[in-house]
Amino acid sequence: MRVQKLLTPLLGAGALAACGTAWCQTPDSHTEQPAAAAGSAPAEQPSQLASDIKRYFTAPLHWDRGDWAWFGGALVAVGAAHHYDTQVRTHFIKTLGPTKTTNSKDVQDAIPSAVVFVATWGYANLIGDSNGRGEAWAMLEAAGLSSVTGYALKYAVGRQGPDQTSNPNQWRKGGGNSFPSVHSTAAFAIGTVLAESGNDEYRWVRRFLGYGLGAATSYERLKHNAHWLSDTVAGTALGIASAHFAMNRRDRTDEETSLRVVPVERGAMLTYSVSLP
Repeated sequence: MRVQKLLTPLLGAGALAACGTAWCQTPDSHTEQPAAAAGSAPAEQPSQLASDIKRYFTAPLHWDRGDWAWFGGALVAVGAAHHYDTQVRTHFIKTLGPTKTTNSKDVQDAIPSAVVFVATWGYANLIGDSNGRGEAWAMLEAAGLSSVTGYALKYAVGRQGPDQTSNPNQWRKGGGNSFPSVHSTAAFAIGTVLAESGNDEYRWVRRFLGYGLGAATSYERLKHNAHWLSDTVAGTALGIASAHFAMNRRDRTDEETSLRVVPVERGAMLTYSVSLP
């Protein structure tokens, strides 16, 4: 029974790859120069979006061993969190009272992430900082791409939330849209860009605020009984991965890919090619 409980969320999290989770590792080091994503010209950002969307949803085709290792670690983390789903729900249910099982505050829990994005964008425009505008764009792109993936997973997995059932293994049920937590996904997408962009002068402050935003949002979703613990862990992985994609997209080699059907003797062959400039 325990094996089944662990396998179920792992299979659900495995859909992250199918949905194109763009896992990119953290840059090896930070320099005094702004990150590539933050230094891009604002005028180039909209034109880059279509290319970024394509790269995001085809990213698993280009993963190396390190990327797959990170992805495997995320699956293990989700599986481990699933083991404690019931205990965490029981803990927070006590704060809601004996006759109440939900105190969902979807809008309230999304406000901190929205404030961080608006503040970054507004301040950058106020002082005319193109690097800051690039950082805000990376936040928006990371949150948008990861949220689209999150909603796709919600409807593909169909997991009922803790406000619908006390059983964390209710997957593929009608009306279930708990896995992953999109609030956690967006918060960690925005927070990771804040934490890892810019120079190193205030790195610890940025990381405290950025990762604190994601952690606090995830805590609130658990406190309001809106999600299971494993929902927030999956959202965390998806948000962080998407943020690194958005920050590093300028560093990626421009490449052309094609998927073709080539006729061969007695049939056809599907080929996938990558051409580097």
